[in-house]
Amino acid sequence: MHLKLNAIVGAAAFVLAGSAYAQDLVVKIGHVGPTSGSIAHLGKDNENGARMAIDELNAKGVTIGGKKAKFELLAEDDAADPKQGTAAAQKLVDAKVNGVVGHLNSGTSIPASKIYSDAGIPQISPSSTNPKYTRQGYKTTFRDVADDVHLGGTLGRYAVDKLHGKNIAVIDDRTAYGQGVADEFAKGVESKKVKIVGREFTNDKATDFTAILTSIKAKNPDVIFYGGMDAVAGPMLRQMKQLGIKSKFMGGDGICTGELPKLAAGSMSDGQVVCAEAGGVEGAQKVGMTKFNEAYKKKFGIDVQLYAPYVYDAVNVLVAAMVKAGSSDPAKYLPALAKIDYDGVTGHIAFDAKGDIKNGAITMYTYKGDKREQIAVVR
Repeated sequence: MHLKLNAIVGAAAFVLAGSAYAQDLVVKIGHVGPTSGSIAHLGKDNENGARMAIDELNAKGVTIGGKKAKFELLAEDDAADPKQGTAAAQKLVDAKVNGVVGHLNSGTSIPASKIYSDAGIPQISPSSTNPKYTRQGYKTTFRDVADDVHLGGTLGRYAVDKLHGKNIAVIDDRTAYGQGVADEFAKGVESKKVKIVGREFTNDKATDFTAILTSIKAKNPDVIFYGGMDAVAGPMLRQMKQLGIKSKFMGGDGICTGELPKLAAGSMSDGQVVCAEAGGVEGAQKVGMTKFNEAYKKKFGIDVQLYAPYVYDAVNVLVAAMVKAGSSDPAKYLPALAKIDYDGVTGHIAFDAKGDIKNGAITMYTYKGDKREQIAVVR
């Protein structure tokens, strides 16, 4: 009798356990960024944005195809290095992630995108702006920020129209991002019939710019544009001051961070630096971004650096596509992702045929004291 009862109870427990198991759907979201190296502060900022989204999604109790989803973040460090980036991508593919947000840099996102494409795994970069990233013909490749054609060109025209640049010099770090944004900046300047008086190159790990800055100083530039990241821009600004170069200093999103004043160590004069972030909100949308920034600081104890909100939105966009498709299977939700219509903290998100965000915004900034100040949102 007892044996029979135990068997029935055991069977019932097995059915219940099986039922509970059937209701749980584990969804793995990969994130890749440089959480080591000179721009680790930016990589950690991106990763924090992903963690914030994952934690909120789990707290909401999202269902996909009638099953309660449990979201897991698989975070990898690519150190902004293309080889490490492809290794990280392969690791996520092997782990059978359902989608990827990243990488931070164009130089790692571009080679990694082939690996995700071959595996059929959707990838949204929240910060890679090189045009090539979405122009390789991959159906799995998306970004939720404007590209360098828009960003670099806008900065180039701004240098002439608003900063009244006549002698404009350009430096870049030879990375996919740095060279790409510098090339587009130069095109924007030249479209205004102004010539680039000097074009110099460095690398993303350099610390001494005396030779290239001395060469540029001889050409008496009123504007110097740097294509690269804040870790190099800061020391470059210090050395400009040491050499008595008082030119306006411009750059793309890579230098447009909260950390730049610290890296420049007091060498920036008010209004000297003008930069742009590939994104931005205005009007009523500012409320959502302000709330996000406050929640981020409460959760992590630090201010947003740059692209955490775009990472946060990218994670939510992937999940919104899964919910709409009723499946976390990449092949099944990819068509829904391509047609997504989503309002996030960074604004409205919809993709064109290449995977680029439609009507992407650019926000122009300058610095006063140690604070970044918004100049304007441009579309």
